[in-house]
Amino acid sequence: MFKIDNELKNANTPRTVRFTEPLFEKLNSVAQQNGISFNLLVLQCCKYALDNMKKE
Repeated sequence: MFKIDNELKNANTPRTVRFTEPLFEKLNSVAQQNGISFNLLVLQCCKYALDNMKKE
């Protein structure tokens, strides 16, 4: 299950990522509701997706 925590809050490698407007709005809303930064939420979503990928 996906849960929000601060394990990735010290990320320091800058990258540019483009989002669709609806996805950005949804992610931004979730981040605000949970009192975390947009960046931290995106990092945690990526980590969760990678950790839960099906292995081929």
